[in-house]
Amino acid sequence: MMAFLAIVLISFTPLQEKKKGGPWQIPAEYKAKKNPHADDEALVRLGRAGYGRHCRSCHGRTGLGDGPMAAQLETDAGDLSDATWQAKFNDGELYYMSFIGRDEMPNFEDKITDEEERWAIINFIRSLK
Repeated sequence: MMAFLAIVLISFTPLQEKKKGGPWQIPAEYKAKKNPHADDEALVRLGRAGYGRHCRSCHGRTGLGDGPMAAQLETDAGDLSDATWQAKFNDGELYYMSFIGRDEMPNFEDKITDEEERWAIINFIRSLK
């Protein structure tokens, strides 16, 4: 009975707040990088597939940071659909954050090698707003 009560109490314990990541240190070359496929709606479908394969596990289906792997992270995966977050970064900065990464955000340069697919994922992330 005590074990059952302990399990019930644990299930109602609030989850620990995840720490927020610090500011990104993005090199100037990425800040100046332009998306050659900006607003290309045809690439959003390709981006959705790439996002599903590589990003959804942490960032969730709609970018809310609620993917199945997010609970294992020490840092909040963030809300990619948040308008304030979307406005804060240009496409080149998102490219750096998405494919170069840092800390718990892995580097995807060797996993996603096709430039068009990379920009397609950026376009899909933009569609989440």
